[in-house]
Amino acid sequence: MTQPFDIADLEACLRVLRAGGIVLYPTDTVWGIGCDATHAQAVHKIYRLKQRSDAKSMLVLLADEEALSHYVSVPACARDIIKEETARPLTIIYPRAHGVAENLIAEDGSLGIRLTSEAFTRALCRRLGHPIVSTSANISGCPAAKTFAQISDAIRQGVDYICRYRQDDDAEKLPSKIIKVTSTGEVTIIRE
Repeated sequence: MTQPFDIADLEACLRVLRAGGIVLYPTDTVWGIGCDATHAQAVHKIYRLKQRSDAKSMLVLLADEEALSHYVSVPACARDIIKEETARPLTIIYPRAHGVAENLIAEDGSLGIRLTSEAFTRALCRRLGHPIVSTSANISGCPAAKTFAQISDAIRQGVDYICRYRQDDDAEKLPSKIIKVTSTGEVTIIRE
C-alpha cells in the first residue's frame, strides 16, 4: 500500500526547488538528491555536494511518458520498452537532450530519464512542471543510501530541504535498471 504524504512537506519541497535549491527526497529507488533540472546553478550545487565531476551526467525524473518529447528524442523502441511491464524501475538514456540545464546533458548529447511511479515524486514533477534531477544521496564513490538512516551527515547538511516523507521506511530499495537507446533503435544494457 502506498504511504500517504503530507501536502505541507510537498509544498515546502516545491518552494525550495522553485528557488533554485536542492532537496533530499525518497524516490521509487534509493533516496535521492534533487533539483529543478532546468536550473543550471542548482545542478552545479548537486555536483559540488556529491564531489562529483560534472562530466559524469545525472538522470532526471518525469511523471508522465507524454512529457518525454519535451526533453529528448524518443525512438520507437523506447516507447515499446516503456510499455513492457518491469518489476524494477527503469532508467532509459535517450539521444538528443534539450530543454534541461546544459550541465546535465552528457557529452554525446544524451540524457537519462526515469518515469517515476512513486506518488510523492510524481506529484513533485507534475507540480514543478519540469523534470527533477535524481542522483543517489551519497558522496561520489560511496555506497548509495538505500534508506534514510544510511544517508551521511555531510549530505543531510548540504541540502536546502529534507523531505519528511518516508524517513521511517526501512525497506531497502535497489537502484534502477539502466539501458541506453540510440536514434537508430540500438539498445544497450548499462546496469542490469
